[in-house]
Amino acid sequence: MRQYTNVIVAYSIMILLIILVGVFQSWAIALSILNFCLISAVMTMGANIQWGYAGLINFGVMGYTALGGLAAVLVSVAPVEEAWSAGGINIVVCFFIIVGMIFSIRYILKKFPKSKKRNYVIVSLIIIGLVLLRLVSGPGIEHIEAVDPAKTGFLGGLGMPILFSWIVGGFFAAGLAYVVGKVALGLRADYLAIATLLISEIVIAVIKHEDWLSRGVKNVIGLKRPVPYEVDLQNTPWFIDLVEKFNLGKLKLINSVAEKQDVLNQLVIDASSVYVKLCFAILFLIVVIILLIITQKALYSPWGRMMRAIRDNEEAANAMGKNVVKEHLLIFILGSAVVGIAGAMMVTHDGLFTPGSYRPMRYTFLIWVMVIVGGSGNNFGAILGGFAVWFLWIEAAPIALFLINLFTSGLADTNAFKLHLIDSVPYFRFLMMGIGLLLIMRYRPKGIIPEKINIK
Repeated sequence: MRQYTNVIVAYSIMILLIILVGVFQSWAIALSILNFCLISAVMTMGANIQWGYAGLINFGVMGYTALGGLAAVLVSVAPVEEAWSAGGINIVVCFFIIVGMIFSIRYILKKFPKSKKRNYVIVSLIIIGLVLLRLVSGPGIEHIEAVDPAKTGFLGGLGMPILFSWIVGGFFAAGLAYVVGKVALGLRADYLAIATLLISEIVIAVIKHEDWLSRGVKNVIGLKRPVPYEVDLQNTPWFIDLVEKFNLGKLKLINSVAEKQDVLNQLVIDASSVYVKLCFAILFLIVVIILLIITQKALYSPWGRMMRAIRDNEEAANAMGKNVVKEHLLIFILGSAVVGIAGAMMVTHDGLFTPGSYRPMRYTFLIWVMVIVGGSGNNFGAILGGFAVWFLWIEAAPIALFLINLFTSGLADTNAFKLHLIDSVPYFRFLMMGIGLLLIMRYRPKGIIPEKINIK
């Protein structure tokens, strides 16, 4: 019972903090924080599946997040017919060449015994394949990127609703995780961390430089939304009437018709932003609840107990007949798929895809801090960590500015020390994050909501 009391108290405090932001700043800001807290919660659940369940260190969260974002582009953007006509056939041929190489190498590995001759054949096959890919893809990519590069310059996508990209993003990330897992999961923990980080950097580099696929650093903007647009709401009669009814008391105090209309227009503009963010929050909350139910079922299932047994003592689990390598690969794929879903959700919320923004600080190490602060091995703790750390990450600057103004209220506004502190406000984010992490590690080393060990 105490475990659930801690969960209720912790989440109540978190909800109260978000409400206070809405009261003292604005509800639009509060809902924006809530939305990114929910997206961060999905990411932390993915990282917690890998680290909390199986003890796998994956520093490649950034790469899987970017793949989820790429899925949003490839699913929702309409196909660029001119680009397909210019070089689409070349890209399709390259795809079949890659598939042919994979199946050929797999066939050779299965049918022929291990020998130097087999290795030479595989190396020759790879070299020939790469040469063919270069010869076929080069002209095609040049023609595709030359098609109206200011607006397109890439193949586009399928033109489907962007919500489908959440599933596709999970499959993209799972596919990469399968390849990475086959190669890197045999490494020791520290080497695995380095390998996954470097592979994620390779993924980001490919997405940034292959303009024909994702427009690269030119970014993709104006992605379709699963919720209404603010401009459309501002011109919709039912929404205007709803805002007017909610603010009837305030509008009655205004005598001038013109002034009343101006106030109503501003209220409609503000309410449209809140309504859109609220719609996003509902969608994201549904995903978090579904994933929480699934992960909780998995955690307390025989499979979940087996994974924790493997995490605590691989040798003993292996001696009991458990296939440790197979289970590690499975959980690595599952956790990465959840992170891919979060990446697609984030691009859906932003309405744009910016490959240059995927950096380790935001999309890998901050996610790990969330898991550590919340409590690894506990789904409720991982979600709470996503909320708490992201809230502090966003509100650190306003809190720091408030404290600076409070403690330097006796100084003149032109005081050099006061001005220096105010100019340094953006850096207080890192200071407060560091202090918060140190306090958690000192007083709650297993996280705010630690893993529940005794399972009945």
